[in-house]
Amino acid sequence: MAWYPGAKKMELQPESDAQPAIRPTQLIVHSIVANWTARRTYEFWRDSTNLESHFGIGYGKGDIAQYIGTETRADANAGANRRSDGTGAISVETASNSTATDPWNASQVEELIELGVWAHRTHNIPLRICRTHSDPGFGYHSMFPQWSTSGTACPGKARIAQFKSVVFPAIVARATGKTNPPKETPVALSTDDVKKIWTTDGILASPSTAAKGNPHWTAESYIKDIHVRIRHAQAELAATHATVRTLAEALASRDDAVDVDNLIERIESALRGVTVRLETE
Repeated sequence: MAWYPGAKKMELQPESDAQPAIRPTQLIVHSIVANWTARRTYEFWRDSTNLESHFGIGYGKGDIAQYIGTETRADANAGANRRSDGTGAISVETASNSTATDPWNASQVEELIELGVWAHRTHNIPLRICRTHSDPGFGYHSMFPQWSTSGTACPGKARIAQFKSVVFPAIVARATGKTNPPKETPVALSTDDVKKIWTTDGILASPSTAAKGNPHWTAESYIKDIHVRIRHAQAELAATHATVRTLAEALASRDDAVDVDNLIERIESALRGVTVRLETE
């Protein structure tokens, strides 16, 4: 079995030992249609299905894992898993949004390129896009119906375009000695992407405000909390201002001459000084 040194090893058993050997001649990329880390993909293969891929790539930098050695069959490519002559395909699942419409991010692109170069050098997979379903080379899941039991659009239009224009050309360039990483065209975030960012539970909350058993807040929750605190502070400031004015007016009603506005300004200036010291200590 061959294990890619750039990936975390998360070996699936009994599949890794029980499934037949292959001679890898293709590398096929997929989208898993879920915003999963490489470990979450491993857990899904382990606990929820009898299918599996050789690799899983999450959204984060360096988030790549290998579940089965590349010289053992993995069951993500239908007819390309293992052919009668013993050849088969290496399968690579990648995290995506829930509709598989987003492009690979820069970290995913880099992981795919490095993995592609390793597959070429380790297994002699030729530096070309597969011309038929059994032709050695690189491809994506929806390229041939023989690679899917019921048809698929995987990995999605955006990623198919990236595969052709960015990922595969960069694999060829790097494998042949041109090591500069590709320049990826910035892609605008969709409404769903923005919603996901604001509602992802990932910001550490302070112990005084975190819910029991959940030390993290969403960005959306933080904004709401800040709004509540600002409104509370505004109410307290208004009450303080009214109190100061009342006290000043009470003093002014005595025989001593008191400049109410001047007194209010002096008190409020002192309060501001206290606030500044508290914020900077």
